[in-house]
Amino acid sequence: MRWTDQPEEVDAAFDRGEPLVGVAVIFLALNHPDAEAILPRVGKALESQDTEIRRQGVIALAHVARLHRTVDQRSLDLLRSCPRGNEADDDLWSFVAHRRLPWWLWRQHFTERLTWLFWGRWRD
Repeated sequence: MRWTDQPEEVDAAFDRGEPLVGVAVIFLALNHPDAEAILPRVGKALESQDTEIRRQGVIALAHVARLHRTVDQRSLDLLRSCPRGNEADDDLWSFVAHRRLPWWLWRQHFTERLTWLFWGRWRD
């Protein structure tokens, strides 16, 4: 498989069961100008049975958040089943409007911020 910025070629790689399809999704996230074309492929990676492809889907979602400042509901729903504190959690919080983010991501970052503020004051 070669790396491509064509969503249809990434779909074909999913259909063939290419072992490096997750890397292709990351490449697509970094090189395609339209988040609406990227996010369905990120969703496919996030729902993969292969843990490495799911991890690569998380990385691709982080890139979409950083470069396009957006996310779709399907990706958020799939991300919720991933372990917290991953690359996508942080980039979504940093680059996507907070009003578009779900409560579980708010809760995670609010708790982290309070912990940081609390322990930071005790160290001084």
